[in-house]
Amino acid sequence: MCVAVPGEILTLEPDGTAVVDFGGTRRTVSLALVEGAAPGDYVVVHAGFALHRVDPEEARETLALFRSVLDEQPG
Repeated sequence: MCVAVPGEILTLEPDGTAVVDFGGTRRTVSLALVEGAAPGDYVVVHAGFALHRVDPEEARETLALFRSVLDEQPG
């Protein structure tokens, strides 16, 4: 199964990567597939590559949904 996750770009790096925050977890991802991305943009990331920008509100809702699923305890 493949999962793409939205995250917020925090910083741009000179090598074409960016530090992206995924609801508290930060990773360095490639921006090779997304032109003109800037800090504050939300991007969907899969396998270390940002695929495209996404609406910030949609990204926050998706991250909140992921968080609620991860926080759910098996009953």
